[in-house]
Amino acid sequence: MRPLSTVIKTLAVLDALASSPRGMRLPEVAAAMSLSRPTAYQRLLTLIEAGWVEQDEDMRYRLSMHACRFAAAALEQADLGARVQPVLEALVHKVKETASVAVLDRGVPFVVARVDSESLLRAEQKIGTTFELEGSASGRILTAFANQSTLARLHESGAKLASEDVLFEARAKGYAISSGYTHSGVVAIAAPIFDIHGKCFATLSLVMPETRFELEKFRQPLLDAAAEITSIQQGGPSVR
Repeated sequence: MRPLSTVIKTLAVLDALASSPRGMRLPEVAAAMSLSRPTAYQRLLTLIEAGWVEQDEDMRYRLSMHACRFAAAALEQADLGARVQPVLEALVHKVKETASVAVLDRGVPFVVARVDSESLLRAEQKIGTTFELEGSASGRILTAFANQSTLARLHESGAKLASEDVLFEARAKGYAISSGYTHSGVVAIAAPIFDIHGKCFATLSLVMPETRFELEKFRQPLLDAAAEITSIQQGGPSVR
């Protein structure tokens, strides 16, 4: 049997977009792939419909965060996930609370990795769990450190965001605390994780029953672990 050449040609657009440091306009995609504009547009439209590509406010085409769902699995299979997992495990061992990594996909933060606390009374966050942008610690961090194009898309979609005062405080302090109303009796604190380009693409959070939350106990271990994961994501060694 032969592979479907039309599928291969369409998926090749993803490679072209991934090779660019920013989104590409239709003429750029067509030129990069030696295609006519109608053909390039048809392939882009197919990928948009499938959720792999999106357009920013400048009408540039770029990869969507939908790819992160598959990237998480790819990281595990490439052993990068295995490199990050010990950081989560060490953090949980130190603070005795559940830790998780979340990314933003189509305007919604969701968990892509986690390690549960062994405490009988704990806040569980399964992989795939989603959060609100306004009230969750991860949502506040992903919003506070988002670039302008991401913020524009969120506003255009009507997403409810935390106040600018809350986001400014998160940027200034380097962490955010959940509002408390998204999950009654549960508190979370989150910090940003940056990629090789300095973009916040994920968060590291600790979540626990409200009765056990102590800012001074959890803040520095969280920030240290987030910095370590950032180092790993940027190609550096573990700092432990």
